[in-house]
This record gives sequence, structure tokens and C-alpha cells, in this order.
Amino acid sequence: MASRIHQPREDAEFEFVLARADVPVLAYFYGVWPKAVAACKEMEPLVREVADAYRGRLIVVRADIARCPGPVRRYGVTGAPFFVLIDRGEATTAGSGPMTGAALGEFLDARL
Repeated sequence: MASRIHQPREDAEFEFVLARADVPVLAYFYGVWPKAVAACKEMEPLVREVADAYRGRLIVVRADIARCPGPVRRYGVTGAPFFVLIDRGEATTAGSGPMTGAALGEFLDARL
């Protein structure tokens, strides 16, 4: 993934990105366990497209559920893939499971 997507390796990095964000943050939580891998890999190209298409209006954070347990608990992440739209540190909406590109765009457009 290119640098347009933040990839925190721990809770502190995740919190650092949120603290400096001057636009909403799309947190994409992914997992590496067998049942999550296929669905999360399916979402990777769409997450990159979102990072490009919404540049300047949205920050994208791609967080490994195992490495960022604090945000996982705080935002009620229940599986992977899981998306949370965060504005000024507060979750405004969330969605779980794989989405099509159109569904992910609608998810964002309705809230940005």
C-alpha cells in the first residue's frame, strides 16, 4: 500500500493519526486469521481507490485488529473487514463485512 494510507503498528500510532486529522478518518480494520484473509484481500483495492478518490476530504487508516486492540474495543469492531468513519475522535458510523466499490462509496458519500 502506498503512503496515502496510514498503517499504524500499534495503538499509539493509531491515536496519533486521529489526533492530527483535520478531516474525517476512515478506519479500515482487517484481520489475518484464515476466515478473514480472503474478505480482507478483496477489500484492499477498494480501500486504495477510496484513498485516492477522497484525498483531501478523508484520511484512510488500515489497522490490523491484533496490533490495535484499543481502537478495536473503543469502536466495537466485531470482525474483519470492518469500517468505522471517525470525525473528531468520535465514530459517526460503522459497517462490517466486504462491500462492493459502489456500496463503500455510498457509505462514505452519505456521511461526508
